[in-house]
Amino acid sequence: MSDMTQLDEGARTVKLTVNGAVHEAKVSPRVNLADFLRETLKLTGTHVGCEHGVCGACTVIVDGVPARSCLMLAVQADGMSIKTVEGLAGPGGALHPIQEAFWNNHGLQCGFCTPGMLTTLAAVLEENPAVGEAEIREAISGNICRCTGYETIVDAALEAAAVMRKGA
Repeated sequence: MSDMTQLDEGARTVKLTVNGAVHEAKVSPRVNLADFLRETLKLTGTHVGCEHGVCGACTVIVDGVPARSCLMLAVQADGMSIKTVEGLAGPGGALHPIQEAFWNNHGLQCGFCTPGMLTTLAAVLEENPAVGEAEIREAISGNICRCTGYETIVDAALEAAAVMRKGA
């Protein structure tokens, strides 16, 4: 993990919108977005697993597209809009349909993969609420879950898709 308290000479100021709020901070060019979110902004919902972009636990939504925050430098996110798992809930804390569906379908067990699964699926469902099972499985194929066997996650995504289609 990066030590962001010791900024090097190449530190840059970044300004990005995270979960609807604008943040500006000085950051070392070597700090990845996951560490920036967790350490600087104290948004610890984004989990860091493999630190190689393989597991998907660190997935956030960058300008509407799921992205591995462990592979993206914070300076690369300058000027972009980021949504973390903390930003999925609506006004007044109303759960996003995918969060509600995870609850209804027991879509998590240990919870480590959950933030990445939720952000990945939220982005997919926002783009296409008519998504089917095959597309859901393809979308989460880069997110590793060692507990659920994926069935309850897929069930949750299908339920959320149905809810979002009704609301559209």
